[in-house]
Amino acid sequence: MSKKVVFVIKIYQKILTDSIVQGVTLLSLLLLVAYPARAQTTLSTTDIPESFPQPKIEESTSGMSQVTNVNQLTDIQVTDWAFVALQSLVERYGCIAGYPNSTFGGNRVMTRYEFAAGLNTCLNRVNELIATATTDLVKKQDLATLQKLQEQFAAELATLRGRVDTLEAHTSELEANQFSTTTKLQGQVIISATAGAYDGNRITDATGQQRITNPNPTIVYRAGIDLNTSFKGTDLLKLRLETGSGFSENGRPVGGRDNTSGFLEPYFGSTLDYSINPPTNQNIDISRVYYSFKPTKDLMVVIGPALQTSDFLDFNSYAKLSFRDFSTQAFVNNYILFPVTLPSGGAVIDWKPGGGALSVRAAYTAADVANPGNQTQPTGVAPFIEVLYPGNFRPPGAGGAPSNIVSGGLFSGTYQGTVELEYAPSRSFALRLEYGGGEVFNQRFDVIGANVEFTLSQKFGIFGRYGYASYNDTAFGDIKPNYWMGGIGMRDLFTRGALAGIAVGQPFIANEIGNSTQTNFEAFYNYPFSRNIQITPTIQVINNAGNQESNGTIVTGTLRTVFSF
Repeated sequence: MSKKVVFVIKIYQKILTDSIVQGVTLLSLLLLVAYPARAQTTLSTTDIPESFPQPKIEESTSGMSQVTNVNQLTDIQVTDWAFVALQSLVERYGCIAGYPNSTFGGNRVMTRYEFAAGLNTCLNRVNELIATATTDLVKKQDLATLQKLQEQFAAELATLRGRVDTLEAHTSELEANQFSTTTKLQGQVIISATAGAYDGNRITDATGQQRITNPNPTIVYRAGIDLNTSFKGTDLLKLRLETGSGFSENGRPVGGRDNTSGFLEPYFGSTLDYSINPPTNQNIDISRVYYSFKPTKDLMVVIGPALQTSDFLDFNSYAKLSFRDFSTQAFVNNYILFPVTLPSGGAVIDWKPGGGALSVRAAYTAADVANPGNQTQPTGVAPFIEVLYPGNFRPPGAGGAPSNIVSGGLFSGTYQGTVELEYAPSRSFALRLEYGGGEVFNQRFDVIGANVEFTLSQKFGIFGRYGYASYNDTAFGDIKPNYWMGGIGMRDLFTRGALAGIAVGQPFIANEIGNSTQTNFEAFYNYPFSRNIQITPTIQVINNAGNQESNGTIVTGTLRTVFSF
């Protein structure tokens, strides 16, 4: 080896090893020439369309092979200002590869990932050249070019290093002051203005109580905070704190009576769901406490002392969430399928074998799971249960208790087991068959249900539910109520992200109670004012409320505003 070559190599090694920053700077300059980027450029992956081909790393075996001649890049011309530098990187050092479509993309913004990939390849190549020390691979004029480029780009590199330092400082500050490394905080506030009236002289509800005056307009609210904690990424520990408008009746929160429809017809599914689920009297309560995990890829298990079966079963893309679509209880779930509601506790499993079209879900919940003895106030049951078993809801007399004592605990006299089989071969169709059974106040009940949805196009769908039940030894004897509802839903109506729907149904058809004629109608339009604010006007019509044909028509209007954060 000649003394001249040895001298040149030693100079080059000294420049590269003088300091880590200076060595990286020299190689970075070659890449900066090949990928033009000014100091004002924001390095962000969001500037690149998802369909844009990503850069190919030299070691990759996919896409085109390593570029050996700059002419292989179809978008590089001899007249390009960086042609000489790029030619050197490609043909002399072999550390630049193009995209799979034989382009270089020199006029677009470079991402940090692309810069890192190119820099790593060039570092490996230069290290290889230094190790082999082959004659004429490293020339004195190349070193002079590098030094000149270093001087010309000194300001840009200093700015880039400053931005990286600032970003690291901000990241450290966020990590030090974030709420938790494992817990995310989510919140929601629902505020609704509601008003309405009925025609005729009076409204008689399903228990025989009469209301002879129209209710005043009200403001209904519900506010909740979720603490979602994950320890492994596939599990979830949920804690929800909630409060809302409402009041107490006979020593217990009843909820739902703070809005026109719930005040005039509180028992057969006309109440605003978010005002009654769970009942509140303006106190802060813990409404959800459960832990979900996945022992296998296809199986999810949920256990907890405060959960609701309908959170996990009877889903429908168009009629499920009262803060997003329909507001009233008769349309967000199969009304007679879930007599045991909040607060309740138990377990849920969700199994989707092989990730295919079939899913099996099962749940067991019991009301008042934390009470090992007996209690005097019934909790965790749907409003229509008060019609079927009124003796359990009578207020205590002087120094006495209600006529019936309600037992508590995990396997108490009020519990429910539910199974759902879902067949969803595509995103446009789903059929769910359901069974629920258990006891309410030690009296047996059984329910079967069906839930179907069919999307005819990306923006239009139809849906419906049906239920048939038997409840034993009620105040009306053994009864077999029916339930049905159906409607249409429209997505992106007038604006992207909007949702509109119209539905009709009969929540509780039982010949033993009135004449089985109550029919509910609801129409809504959910307008996304912003990512965090939704505004929804809703109109509800109730014919023959409480299955009483003598009742006039109830018409209500609600303006619902939802804030999410």
